Amino acid sequence: MAGSSKVEPFVVKDCALAAIATGRRAQNLRELRDGLLAVHPESINYHFWGGLLQPRFDDPEYNNDFASWVRHALHDNKLGERLGVIDPADFHDIEALRQELIDVIETRLDEMEFHPWARRDQQFHFVRAQIVVFDTGKRILRPRDLRAVIPTLSIGSIYYHVIDARRREPQRVDDIRAWLQQFGDQYAVLCDRLAGIDPYFATLTELRRALDTVITECSLEGDAA
Repeated sequence: MAGSSKVEPFVVKDCALAAIATGRRAQNLRELRDGLLAVHPESINYHFWGGLLQPRFDDPEYNNDFASWVRHALHDNKLGERLGVIDPADFHDIEALRQELIDVIETRLDEMEFHPWARRDQQFHFVRAQIVVFDTGKRILRPRDLRAVIPTLSIGSIYYHVIDARRREPQRVDDIRAWLQQFGDQYAVLCDRLAGIDPYFATLTELRRALDTVITECSLEGDAA
């Protein structure tokens, strides 16, 4: 088992998203499908996850921009519901998620005789984001310290260490689990509990609360001094 003296402290970071226009737009379902075929993977990532950090639609019913646009601009409730239940956390990479979106949209296209158009001022604009990361100066030296630190984290820190980490980490896990795994099997139960948290269908504040609950309930005793 790895000793805590051999594990580097957890460096707490924060982040913000800078939206970047891609120049690609859609005014109907075929154009949305064509855009999804060609757009950069980070644009798809942004339209699913970016709303957690930068809310864009006052619509709690839908968690991704594609579903919201289809519902409000094209007035297609059926497709909006189909797109709205897609959980990006269920896919091993963005390309698999892209294919699911395309398949769902093409199925709907085959069902429709008439394809509605959005008004010109309601076109879908494909956007990608540049993540800006900065060091908060906080360090977590031992796993037991997570209890005190997690409730104090900003939503930007939660986004970076839980959401963005799944894109960065080779194992597609959050930074907290990646750090705990360096201690060997000592925190396997905690890691399993953390893995059970679905980060998508919750706000970042709710996600922080869920992390805090799991960490509080799990034993973190036995840390090396």
